[in-house]
Amino acid sequence: MTDQSTHPPLYSPAYKSTIYRSPKEALIPVSDRLRDRSMPAYGQSVLREFDNDLTKNARINAEPIGERLKVFGRVLDTNGRGIPNALVEVWQANAAGRYVHRAEIHDAPLDPNFLGAGRVLTDAEGGYVFYTIRPGAYPWGNHYNAWRPYHIHFSVTGRFLDQRLVTQMYFVGDPLLNFDPVFQSVPPHARELLIAQFSMDNTEEGFALAYEFNIVLNGRNQTLFE
Repeated sequence: MTDQSTHPPLYSPAYKSTIYRSPKEALIPVSDRLRDRSMPAYGQSVLREFDNDLTKNARINAEPIGERLKVFGRVLDTNGRGIPNALVEVWQANAAGRYVHRAEIHDAPLDPNFLGAGRVLTDAEGGYVFYTIRPGAYPWGNHYNAWRPYHIHFSVTGRFLDQRLVTQMYFVGDPLLNFDPVFQSVPPHARELLIAQFSMDNTEEGFALAYEFNIVLNGRNQTLFE
C-alpha cells in the first residue's frame, strides 16, 4: 500500500476539484492478493436516470441544440469477448464546439440544456448505448488555423486494473482528420480503430442517426490511448 504520508492530503480545499473528488469515507486497504482479481467494481448504484442520455441529463426547459446521435458499441477483451459491467464515461463539446468548463477559451455559445458528459455500465455482452448530439469542431491554437475534428472523449474501466482506456472517438468522413496532429500521430494501421462507423440499421427513425464504436481494452487489437 502507498505511504500516504508522502502525498498531499486528498482533501485540499485550496485545490477546488478535491472538494468533489476526495473520498468521504475512510480508505479501505487492499491486500496484495486482491490486486489481480477481476471486477466488477461498479453496480447500478453508481448510475442515475439519464446518465447515458446527454440529450436529457442536463435539460432545463428545452432540448439541447444540435443533431441527435445514438452512439453504441461493445467493450471487448483481447480475445473479442464482451466485458460486462465495464464503466464507460464520455465527455464532449456541444454543437457549437464548446465545452462546459471554466478553463474553456473558445468563445462559441454555451447550451444551457447540454452538459456534455455521461456514463453507463456495459450489459452482459459488453454492449453500451449513449444518446447525445453531434459535437462541433473548435479551434485549439496548436498551429495556424488549427481545428479539432468532431470527437467524443471516452474513458473505459474494465474488469482489471490494466483494462483502463482513455481515448477519443472520431466520425467517419470528417475532412478535418487529415489536418489534425492528434489523430495523425496515431500509427496509420490503427487510425480506423478510432473512427465510429455510420449504422443505418441502428438509426432510430425520426429521432437519431447511429454510429458504432467498439472498444478493445488490451491485446494486439487494443483501441489506442488518447
